[in-house]
Amino acid sequence: MNERTDDMLLAAAPETGELAEEAKNPLLVALGERVRNLRARRGLTRKAVAQAAEVSERHLANLEYGTGNASILVLQQVAGALQCPLAELVGDVTTSSPEWLLIRELLEGRSEADLRRARVAIGELLGTAASDPARQRRFALIGLRGAGKSTLGQMLADDLDVPFIELSREIEKFAGCSVREIHDLYGTNAYRRYERRALEETVQIYSEVVIATPGGIVSDPATFNELLAHCTTVWLQAAPEEHMGRVRAQGDTRPMAASKEAMEDLRRILQGRAAFYSKADLKVDTTGLDLPASFELLRSTVRASLAQHPH
Repeated sequence: MNERTDDMLLAAAPETGELAEEAKNPLLVALGERVRNLRARRGLTRKAVAQAAEVSERHLANLEYGTGNASILVLQQVAGALQCPLAELVGDVTTSSPEWLLIRELLEGRSEADLRRARVAIGELLGTAASDPARQRRFALIGLRGAGKSTLGQMLADDLDVPFIELSREIEKFAGCSVREIHDLYGTNAYRRYERRALEETVQIYSEVVIATPGGIVSDPATFNELLAHCTTVWLQAAPEEHMGRVRAQGDTRPMAASKEAMEDLRRILQGRAAFYSKADLKVDTTGLDLPASFELLRSTVRASLAQHPH
């Protein structure tokens, strides 16, 4: 659908009454929230997503605010009539075999704690975390840009006398160009492939290492699973205002450079990623701390973890 056609359809859409009723539908509201969260997690502006999807920003905005295409409500009604989840009707990966359906049924309705235990158990069954004894000696710093991953990561590596790897630089080596050029020339999917490859090679080469990861590494579940399986993850937290201040001090406001409301965009990105960052093994909150105090907190947290898991 091109932008002109999209706008014509929107222009023909019902006005206030029916549209307002649609906006109140829980399914459309929840769908819009998921779209917003996914966009924020990936650090993309609405304009960028609209261009990639070849729809107008107006259409995407309506979708995000719960006034999207009402045909999804028809699908929901059909799914209800067939007594199956909407996902099964649409056909996601969990509908591809009887085993998937049975596994999904076992997990449905479980708490976050139960789901985490199930994920860890599956990882052990498939030979990931439990079979990698070096996991406790690899420390991967995660968090938004401006968290201090590069600066604190180098300081931590020096203190532990282990190599320091900045994953973004490794990605650029694989691609032969800058991160921005990868996105501009080849797209986000290509970047994620380079990111996964860089992480896999780093894990294969180093049994002891400190890794500074890109802020969006949690956006790809496969790569994040790899990180959780082979590294002790440390979430470097800070207040959104401090993140923005540090990024601006570096002279770099990506990926919010094109936005007039960069601070609000950053808050949305953090909100979209926080649930994934919180899966980290360790958490270090540097809000209100200067560099020496931040490093001392990180150092003591990591050394306490090492003391619990000696060679």
